Amino acid sequence: MSLDASYTQYPMRREGYDHDLYEWSNIHTRAPIRWPGDKSVAIFLCVSLEFFPITPEDEPFRAPGHMVMPYPDYRHYTARDYGNRVAVFRMLEVFAKAGVTASFAVNAAVAERYPELIEAVRAGGHEIIAHSTDMNGTIASSMDDAKEQALVSDSLARLEAVTGSKAKGWLSIARSQSWRTADLLAEHGLKYCCDWVNDELPWRFSNGLVNLPLSVDLSDRQIVAVQQHSAEAWAQMMRDAFDWLAGEAAAQSSARVLPMQLTPYIMGQPFRIAAFEELVGELAGKKEAWFASGSAIVESWEAQQ
Repeated sequence: MSLDASYTQYPMRREGYDHDLYEWSNIHTRAPIRWPGDKSVAIFLCVSLEFFPITPEDEPFRAPGHMVMPYPDYRHYTARDYGNRVAVFRMLEVFAKAGVTASFAVNAAVAERYPELIEAVRAGGHEIIAHSTDMNGTIASSMDDAKEQALVSDSLARLEAVTGSKAKGWLSIARSQSWRTADLLAEHGLKYCCDWVNDELPWRFSNGLVNLPLSVDLSDRQIVAVQQHSAEAWAQMMRDAFDWLAGEAAAQSSARVLPMQLTPYIMGQPFRIAAFEELVGELAGKKEAWFASGSAIVESWEAQQ
């Protein structure tokens, strides 16, 4: 029995994608991009500053890294707290020593609860981008429209109240969006988000919002916490990625972005921080490398479009 012809016919079937959220584009066919100083690899350090309520919410889903034991889960709660009270300051020292700039994706609850941490981030010249309200503030298409609108608005307003400036970038928890999220972010005046991982250069949604890809596969959570590799192995993977991207950029005469998503309670541990410090110092000395905030990368890319 054959299928009716209408089964494979629908309005969005065409070359490229079956949606109009953004255009199809092979990276090697685009106009060449270069970063300031004629650098070829922009290194996007994105540090997550997260507050995990001791009782997680499972709607629409439980955030990765959340409490897992019968409550109160003091073991995981205090391990996460270690990241914000101890480990992140080691990372800030690494950045200062190497003279590099990062972006910090901040839960609104972190900004409110730890103002001295926010001041330390700002004193280092780093960018602060929005990262929901707290780690119960997950997004998925099962959410009510009004609830998602309220979540985004609340996150941005509370972060701005502490920092004194409106965030330009957004990172969803677990990079999860609903069908509406990109439009909501654009409506709130955000310049870019980091949720879509399908490239090594920024690209633009049809609504004008820019996506700055933040690879899952290069994150410390994925490589160290999930796959159980050592910090030294993670650092070598970052070196390998940088070398490959630098070579590819030279061969194609167009720049690339190397993203590193970092989690203080993972990479800021005393037995891992040395490997991280060595990596950042080494990459900072590379002639091809440009360490930059997400906003700086997006602005440089936009200027060349």
